Amino acid sequence: MKILVALMVAVLVEVVASQCSCNNMKWAKCDGDPCKCSLQFSGVSQTLDCSKLIPKCYLMKAEMYRAKNNLSTRSIGGKPVETAFVDNDGIYDPECESNGKFKAVQCNGTDVCWCVNSAGVRRSDKGDKNIKCEPVETYWVRLELKHKDMPASEDAAKWKTGIENVLLERYKLDKKFVDNVQYDKSGRLIVVDVKKDKGLSEPDLSLMTYYMEKDVKVLPLFVSPQPFEVSVEGNKVSMENILVYYVDEKAPTFTMQRLTGGIIAVIVVVSLIVIGGLLVIFFIARRQKAQYSKAQPREMETMS
Repeated sequence: MKILVALMVAVLVEVVASQCSCNNMKWAKCDGDPCKCSLQFSGVSQTLDCSKLIPKCYLMKAEMYRAKNNLSTRSIGGKPVETAFVDNDGIYDPECESNGKFKAVQCNGTDVCWCVNSAGVRRSDKGDKNIKCEPVETYWVRLELKHKDMPASEDAAKWKTGIENVLLERYKLDKKFVDNVQYDKSGRLIVVDVKKDKGLSEPDLSLMTYYMEKDVKVLPLFVSPQPFEVSVEGNKVSMENILVYYVDEKAPTFTMQRLTGGIIAVIVVVSLIVIGGLLVIFFIARRQKAQYSKAQPREMETMS
């Protein structure tokens, strides 16, 4: 009888443990009754509120921690050999506020620092630790989604309905924040503008964008492997690429370092033309002055 009771208790504990999970973060460790979940950073374990999407700053810290410790950031795989490395472009180990927001100043572990917006995206040139930054909210994001080559409706209004539904269901984003949706059938391109009023800190648009980028480019951060799909006229349409533009309440402070190579090349060429023109004028004027100087003594000799 005691053995039977022990087995029943063990089974019950296992069932409770299996129900203790964080559906919004597959890397979380969960246990206890009541269930508590945490996410591991470098030397820190952050307690999570799994009823909401996890702040982007925490997700980036967790991803950096896993990359540094040869832990897979995907569902399967991992480091195949010791010489293998991962592409960490766009990922850094951020400094987070106690509420999961990004600190306005971010550094790379050295004296190199820069300013970021509320989405953790660099909005200034890089400087030293004396750089002055202020918190700046991203109030508008533009999503450029390219869907896979499959039949899809040409009606932008139906796309808007489908986008609104999936953003609400998957990322808990209220439909009222979906400002506009455009669709180009020939390019299979869906352009989505998501906006909130200036001065508002909620919703944090970086929650949606980071989860969506992982959904489309890598693999979902959710425990469920269900892909990101938009339902349009009963058809589920999958995506193959995403590009995100960020618009802040205050303009970024990039300088010449931010100019593209093409623009810099044009500036250099124009500058060389101007300098060349000035040099030509200088040498012509100098030559004319020299000729005048030689002609003046000859005239004096003739007069004598």
